[in-house]
Parts: sequence; C-alpha cells; structure tokens
Amino acid sequence: MQEAIDFLSTKNPIFQEIIKKYGLPPIPKRPQGFETLVLLILEQQVSIDSAKATFLKIKAYTTCNPETMSIVSDEEFRTLGVSRQKTKYIKILAEAVLNKELDIESLASKSAKQVREELIKLKGIGNWTVDIYLMFCLQELDLIPLGDIAVVNTIKELLDIHDKNEMEIHVEQWSPYRSYATYLLWHYYLNKRNRKITY
Repeated sequence: MQEAIDFLSTKNPIFQEIIKKYGLPPIPKRPQGFETLVLLILEQQVSIDSAKATFLKIKAYTTCNPETMSIVSDEEFRTLGVSRQKTKYIKILAEAVLNKELDIESLASKSAKQVREELIKLKGIGNWTVDIYLMFCLQELDLIPLGDIAVVNTIKELLDIHDKNEMEIHVEQWSPYRSYATYLLWHYYLNKRNRKITY
C-alpha cells in the first residue's frame, strides 16, 4: 500500500493531503462468490447501509444461494424489501449459476477483462458492479469506478474536472494503482460527511 501511496502522491499532492487530514483509507475486502454478487446488486443506486439491511433480511429469512434464490417468490422478495427489478436480476444471476453459464469460482483465475466479459453478459450486472467485485473480492489494483457517484463527486470537488471523458483521461496517470486512488477518494468523501461505513 505504501508503494501505491508514494506513487499517487507524486502524481497529485491531493492524495497526501487526504491522508494528512483523515489517515490511511481502509482497503475493502469481501468474500468471493454468489452472496457478494447478490449484495452488490442490492447496492446498486442505494446506500451501502440500506442495501446491507435488506441483505441481512434475506439471510435471516433463507439461505442466500443460487438454489434458494431461484425459487423465492417475487412476493417474498418484495416483503423483504427487494424491488421488482432487483428481484429479476438476482434470479437471472441464480439461474446463470445453476445452468452453468457462470462459474463464479473460476473468476479468481481470470484477468480483469475476462471477468468483466463474463459478468457483464448478465442483465442487471453493469460496469459498476463488476468494478466493485474485482476490487473488493479479487483485489484488482488498477480500477476506478467512474460510475460511482462518490468517486465522481470527489473528483469534481478536488480536481475541478466535470466532464466524464476528461476524468477518464486524467485518471489514467494513476495507473497501475487506480484502485488505491479510489479508496482514498472514498475515504475523503465519507470522512468529510462524517459517515462511517463497513464494506
């Protein structure tokens, strides 16, 4: 991590300022597998906390595995606080695993590009979900999810870059440690708002 921070600090002093003010960022880690992908679907476009609450309701109600998730009724999902759209996405994921279209175990031995190609085929899994899975579960070092509101807003605030294309070009200079840059940006975003989250 120190190597990544040293590198990023040479690219922009803002990273050193974040550390001075708020300390080192946590490095998010989550277990690989079906459960985490379900949690990530729940986290799309809502807060991590509210998604986690729904996820815990599902786990208290039944086992979160492909077999069970494929047979839980839409009505039951709705009672647990899952939207119709996300219910559909979870079922598509469960079916893909059961039909052997997706082998989640094998993702760990594939390149980030291959993982993206496999997961993106499933309706309901977009680039943001793939980015977070790669970063949190497969410890990919060089990703920045520019579909993440907190990342985009922090870049706008700290670097005064408001155009998505300009952002993409600018963040290339943080390679090969763009994931660490992301953790620092999130760290700033949350601390500035006095928010604590557990990944």
